[in-house]
Amino acid sequence: MEKVVLPNEVLLGEVARLLGEGREVVMTPKGRSMLPFIRGEVDRIKLRKTDKLSVGDIVLAYFEKRYVLHRIVAINGEEFTLMGDGNLNDVEHGKRNDVVGKVVEIITPDDRQHKPRKAWLWRHTLFLRKYMLKIYRKWIKLTSKQY
Repeated sequence: MEKVVLPNEVLLGEVARLLGEGREVVMTPKGRSMLPFIRGEVDRIKLRKTDKLSVGDIVLAYFEKRYVLHRIVAINGEEFTLMGDGNLNDVEHGKRNDVVGKVVEIITPDDRQHKPRKAWLWRHTLFLRKYMLKIYRKWIKLTSKQY
């Protein structure tokens, strides 16, 4: 099977449409903002539309004319705050109806599937994240894996 790479606006617009129809979507995300839990261009994710959202969920959201795949770090009524696991301080703010879908499974290259965890410890040790990500990236480099 030939690999097809599409611009985010095209791919994620189609993903949003399919999720809106109630379908599940499996895709390979790009980028490093969800390291170490989702490795861009390495892991695949399964997304599903849902109304049940809670702090710790990883969601695909569309706001400010762009899509982001980040973790919910706070919810206040209809408003939420997102932050990538690989980010040190950048956050996005949006509304519940900006959420396109929720990650319900992470699939590794060897086809192991697991449900995403809420990453409580990771979210509450932001002051250590810089060092943990540095160690993670060094380890990956030493073991000749991607990233």
